[in-house]
Amino acid sequence: MALIGQSSNTPTTTKAVRVANGEDRLGEHHAIGVSSTAFKVLTQDTGGDLFIMQHANLKKGGPPRHLHHNEDEWFYVLEGDYIAEIGTERFQLKPGDSILAPRGVPHVWASVGEGPGKMLIAFAPANKMESFFRDNAKRRKDGDYLNEAAVYHAYGLELLGPPLSVG
Repeated sequence: MALIGQSSNTPTTTKAVRVANGEDRLGEHHAIGVSSTAFKVLTQDTGGDLFIMQHANLKKGGPPRHLHHNEDEWFYVLEGDYIAEIGTERFQLKPGDSILAPRGVPHVWASVGEGPGKMLIAFAPANKMESFFRDNAKRRKDGDYLNEAAVYHAYGLELLGPPLSVG
C-alpha cells in the first residue's frame, strides 16, 4: 500500500489508452459549477500517481479559493483566457500557457474571456481527486455547485474563500 504522495508503481492499465478530444475516458459526462469536464487519465490508470481531466468552461468563472494538502495541481490552457492566483501572485494565462499550483499553496482561477475556455488539469499524485470531483458534482442545490467545506476536507483539501470576481 502506498502512502499519500508516494508512488505505488502499480498501474492497472498496461496498454495505451486513447481518449478523443472532448471525450471522457469512460464515456461519462461531468458537470462542475460553470464548466464540464472529461476525465482523460484515471487514477487507476497510473496506480494513483496521476489524474488528468480536460476542463471546458461554459461561461466566465471558476472554483473557490482552496488548497490541496497532498497534490500538486498543474494547468495547461488550450483555449480562452484565464486568471490564476497562486499564493500571492496573479497570472494572466492564454492558450499554450501552463502554471503549477504546488501542494499546500492557496490558489484560485477563473475563465475571464468572452468565448469558451478549455484547459488540461493534472493532479500528482492523484490521491482522492478523481473521487472528489465525482462526489462533489453530486452536491448541488437548484443547479448550483455547493462547494461544502466538509467535503473539501474529506478529500484532503481546504476551502479558503470565494471564487475570483469576474465581470
